[in-house]
Amino acid sequence: MLLKEANTRLTESELAHLGAGEVGYIRKIRYEDVSRCFPEAPSMDPNLDLWALFGADGTPILLTDNRSSTFFKAAEDDLKTVSLH
Repeated sequence: MLLKEANTRLTESELAHLGAGEVGYIRKIRYEDVSRCFPEAPSMDPNLDLWALFGADGTPILLTDNRSSTFFKAAEDDLKTVSLH
């Protein structure tokens, strides 16, 4: 099915919840974005390579400096993972 066709068959609410509780995405996160995505995160070294796991709807789940941890957390939460660049 083409994406254009999918958009015409789903309501905005249905599209927003697509993959909720089933899919998570993993991406490298810039230090500058940490406080916006994870406001409760403690202060940290801005030179760390940081990785984040988000729910399909963009809900932040995990922030870590260890990429493997994101996959373990996703598996623990029964989420299928995709990586974003």
